[in-house]
Amino acid sequence: MRLENKVAIITGGGTGIGRETALLFAKEGAKVVVTDINQDSGNQTVKDLQANGNEALFIHHDVSNEDDWKKVAKETIDQFGKVDILFNNAGIYKIKPLAEIELDEWNRLMSINVTGVFLGMKHIMPLMAEQKKGSVINASSIAGLMGSPGHVLYGASKGAVRIMTKDAAMEYAHVGVRVNSIHPGYIDTGMADYASEVTGSSKDELGKNLFPLGHLGSVKDVANTVLFLASDESAFSTGAEFVIDGGATAK
Repeated sequence: MRLENKVAIITGGGTGIGRETALLFAKEGAKVVVTDINQDSGNQTVKDLQANGNEALFIHHDVSNEDDWKKVAKETIDQFGKVDILFNNAGIYKIKPLAEIELDEWNRLMSINVTGVFLGMKHIMPLMAEQKKGSVINASSIAGLMGSPGHVLYGASKGAVRIMTKDAAMEYAHVGVRVNSIHPGYIDTGMADYASEVTGSSKDELGKNLFPLGHLGSVKDVANTVLFLASDESAFSTGAEFVIDGGATAK
């Protein structure tokens, strides 16, 4: 029960890493607020949590919309009285050559991957500051640490998340609120399916070619790292980068 009596908000909690993290958080004692743009998948995650006897709430949520973030903050406080953990997980992925990126594509991806994280921190961290404790985990990527062809757009968004995390960590350290970023490589989710389609490589080939450990990561690999950062076990970690990439950036 590493998260006993803690309240967690997980964006993009309907599928993939977000869903796996919601299930793990609940198993470890947390009350979980699942938010997602996809109402069906978000509701399904909450139904599964409740079926196991866990307290959970679904909120339909566009992370790029500030009014939606105000709603998430209010409904979480109304339901559970506090927020201890925020996992800014929601994001989208795009591989495209620099010269072919349309401004509309740039603005949409940035609104979700960057503005969404900013708004989450803006509206949730002050609530944590009032209680003098809290942990925020922001989903960046190895694309925020290293360069790759076709990744100017996505890499820019994840680089922004990496530095925003450090800035927010310094701003809120004196009130006991921690902020860290995670940097996964390809995880076996829909994003890896998309990368396989765009690159013409199978997921097995991506794993063998990109990661010294020889395979893609699993959603459990990421969820376990997020659990550590959400728990009091990581109490002395803030403004840090946690890499989950099978050794890719070590190359």
